[in-house]
Amino acid sequence: MSANNQSSKPWWRQVLTPGWVIAALLIGVFSYYAFTFLAPWQLGKNEALVERNEHISAAFEHDPEPLSTRLGADGSLDEGAEWSRVVATGRYTGPDVLLRLRPVDGAPSFQVLTPFTLDSGEAILVHRGWVKAKDSTQVPDIAPAPDGEVTITGMLRADEGVHPNPPMHEQGYDMVYSISPQQVGDMVGQKLASPYLQLLGDEPGVLDPIPLPQLETGNHLSYGLQWILFGAAAPAALIYFLYADSRERRRFEAEQKQMLDDVTSGASPDPTPAPSRTRQRYGTSRANPWAKAYDKEEER
Repeated sequence: MSANNQSSKPWWRQVLTPGWVIAALLIGVFSYYAFTFLAPWQLGKNEALVERNEHISAAFEHDPEPLSTRLGADGSLDEGAEWSRVVATGRYTGPDVLLRLRPVDGAPSFQVLTPFTLDSGEAILVHRGWVKAKDSTQVPDIAPAPDGEVTITGMLRADEGVHPNPPMHEQGYDMVYSISPQQVGDMVGQKLASPYLQLLGDEPGVLDPIPLPQLETGNHLSYGLQWILFGAAAPAALIYFLYADSRERRRFEAEQKQMLDDVTSGASPDPTPAPSRTRQRYGTSRANPWAKAYDKEEER
């Protein structure tokens, strides 16, 4: 293709090659994924942790409240009430159900869930704490919940939802894979409130209490901002290289036009051959591929 024909093409036709098209599609998919999934995922985790930390801090700034003040009329958890400290009076009225495959402090463990009936007649699931598994898989001896009426203090926790794996009965205990009061209530034949109560230390019936989470948010905010930066930088880099490629093509066309003008004007060539030169492209030195193609065309 001659230089005149090449220069007659608009710039966008000159860069409309399979390589550039595929690169643009891949960068578009990456940027879309970064903006719509990866960044919101990390920023959402950061927001949830910040909210959790605020609730935990607020819970210890005042005395525990009666459980009834933090539950809705249907026994559901009021909005923003998770991690609230509450006090409840009643009795343990159901068999222990174990939460399996949930390590605590890196140790294999079983977490113990027991129904608790309030003086009002309503019932709530109580997380009594955890026991370390024997030989990683065996249930150890578990201290039973006390008989009679007791007053307990704990933190309200939201229903985790039903796990895809069904409950199982093993080693004399019903076992579940997530803490869902509705699922546990169906297993023990009691109607339980939607949230559950996680006991704090030194409470009646508590085993080893579940440690409270550290009040930190980790690196989720910086990860989210990084995904936003990557999503914006990728198209910017593509635009830069397209511009650099188009500029290189225009420079080559100008050189070819100058060579043709020199030949047309009859200028005598320099008898001393000039040393071969290389041109800078994208910051690296390389031979001009279009010049080679033009030379081959001229030899024909």
